[in-house]
Amino acid sequence: MSPDISRALNIAGLFAVSAILLVAFWDQFANAELPCPLCLLQRAGFVCAAMGLALNIRFGPRPSHYAIVVLSSLVGATAAVRQVLLHVAPNTGAYGEALFGLHFYTWAFVVFVAMVAGSAVMLLFDRQFEPPRPAGLPKLGAAALALAGLLALGNGLSTVLECGGGLCPDNPAGYQLLDPAAPAPPG
Repeated sequence: MSPDISRALNIAGLFAVSAILLVAFWDQFANAELPCPLCLLQRAGFVCAAMGLALNIRFGPRPSHYAIVVLSSLVGATAAVRQVLLHVAPNTGAYGEALFGLHFYTWAFVVFVAMVAGSAVMLLFDRQFEPPRPAGLPKLGAAALALAGLLALGNGLSTVLECGGGLCPDNPAGYQLLDPAAPAPPG
């Protein structure tokens, strides 16, 4: 696989991860569904995986960049499967609305597994790691990097507003830094 094809696939992957974060933000603000601590860990996994893809786009593909995607995806998948297991028992309810019959945390697990598999497949193509590296950054790549950067910043800001710099509440009811009446986590 040529470096150009590899870069194009990484750009597509970065847009896909950005779309996931956009859907999470949309649900957070349009449906007033504040993310729970496990949801925040999953978002962090997506942001860190996006960093690995962004490094591939900006500096050319490297095994270490794919390792960032894999490790971030494994951490995110662990948080997602933990949340799935919390709600798998009968009468435990679920957190948030379902999308195409599955909750966001179930979809997150599926996507994280797909990112691990996709990274493993990409690592099979050694030719992408050979010099010369592609010169310059295509406009689409720059747009993907800018979007992912804004979403990472937005997620960080949203988390600080929700958690107030301390432990995040298990069942968030409001933004602690914006609403002083919002219940603070115990402890």
